[in-house]
Amino acid sequence: MNSDNLAISIPIVAIVMGVGTGMLSIFLKYRKRREMFALYHQERMAAIEKGIELPHLPEDFFRDEEAAPSRRSPHRTLLTGLILVFIGLTLFPALYFTRTHTPEGADASLFALIPAGIGAACLIYYFTVGRKLAAAMEAEEKARLAEAARLRNPPA
Repeated sequence: MNSDNLAISIPIVAIVMGVGTGMLSIFLKYRKRREMFALYHQERMAAIEKGIELPHLPEDFFRDEEAAPSRRSPHRTLLTGLILVFIGLTLFPALYFTRTHTPEGADASLFALIPAGIGAACLIYYFTVGRKLAAAMEAEEKARLAEAARLRNPPA
């Protein structure tokens, strides 16, 4: 295979794999949702046939994952910030000491400070807002679990 064919085939393979991955993801989400609804239907039909009370649905059962706001943990922002800061701070000396200077005299290692700056912004966000948000989310989850336990085991 000569270099011209290779130069053309790499972008084609990348595009096909990217589109294929997206299509596979959509199909697997559809199949998971379809199976979940089928199991729910079977459970309800069995309960109706036996004449017992219909089981309660989880509150998130019919919620669309794409339409709902993301419940991403603020601790993930801390992790992302730390990773980016350390990538930038280790990449800077690695590029600087390998003497990657451009002909105009500018230092290419300064571009390593971009991920470090983004990481620092994530850390600042976490320490100003994220910790309070994480505490509120944890308290909300504890209250939800306590309410679910109370509903399962009513006082006699």
